[in-house]
Amino acid sequence: MRAPRIQTTVVGSYPVPEWLAAAPCEQALIDATRVVLHTQEHAGIDLVCDGELYRFDLNHPETNGMIEYFVRPMSGVRAEIGFSEWLDYSKASGMRFRTRPPGVVESAIGAGTLNLPIPCARAKQLATRPFKFTLTGPHMLAKTLHDRHYRDPAKLAHAIAGVLAEQVKRLDADVVQVDEANLPGHPDEWKWAAASINKVLRAVPKKAKAAVHLCFGNYGGQSIQKGTWAKLMDYLNALEADHVVMECAHRSPAELAVFKDLRKDIGFGLGVVDIKRTEIETPEAIARAIERAEKTLGRGRVRYVHPDCGFWMLKRNMADGKIRALVKGRDLYEGR
Repeated sequence: MRAPRIQTTVVGSYPVPEWLAAAPCEQALIDATRVVLHTQEHAGIDLVCDGELYRFDLNHPETNGMIEYFVRPMSGVRAEIGFSEWLDYSKASGMRFRTRPPGVVESAIGAGTLNLPIPCARAKQLATRPFKFTLTGPHMLAKTLHDRHYRDPAKLAHAIAGVLAEQVKRLDADVVQVDEANLPGHPDEWKWAAASINKVLRAVPKKAKAAVHLCFGNYGGQSIQKGTWAKLMDYLNALEADHVVMECAHRSPAELAVFKDLRKDIGFGLGVVDIKRTEIETPEAIARAIERAEKTLGRGRVRYVHPDCGFWMLKRNMADGKIRALVKGRDLYEGR
């Protein structure tokens, strides 16, 4: 059978199996990762991901470990938060969804004990299809920290980007995806956000593809950012990425037209599965979404179809059903 013209993939996270949360250990994590990868491969997903199970934080389920896992190990970041620091942070603009910072930056940022190549290599060994590794971007990480050293979010983001870049250039993956979920609500920060993320994207090994995922938040199934994709077109066109992975299913179909202005050399990833709804999409609905996008943007413009964001807040049966529907919908559209 011919290869599909439009590739299916997932954004990253997968519901943490209850047995892993109940008795976490290294072998249980490996077994759970194998299950996540096999679930995607069995459904026919073309570009699979490890489910981000290695970084789930029970103390911070609202962010699924996408913040603490990265910044807590870094040198220059103090985990203990003083009462006055807590109060100052809770008043900061853009951080209303959190009352407590993941850490306080009190000296120059360094790698510390962060080691992303280890979980990447572990999952890559278990995958039998092309593999994608994901990490949180410097803009979001900088915005969540309480900065008492750089005292400038752009400078902090560049410092974080330098640490991430050193890690990324050692990753063995087919695609490296950097996630930014805070920027859509703060489009005026796009210039320094683009400069910092490009430092990370440039570090992606030549044999791999660099991707960027953006959404309006997925915190317990809630959108916490407000805005439009139109306000971020300059940011998207500044990215040094192979493709972007965009939230579209939970947005108005009319908004698709703004992506006509996306640089033609940047592949477009179309969100066709709404992860904020528990109802499983039908293959027919997904096929219609792809058809609508190609009619709007042109045949061949959609390179990937995927969920809007990660599946971590759903039950496993819901996530699995949406994964199967994603592949069936793509196949239906392509007449496979």
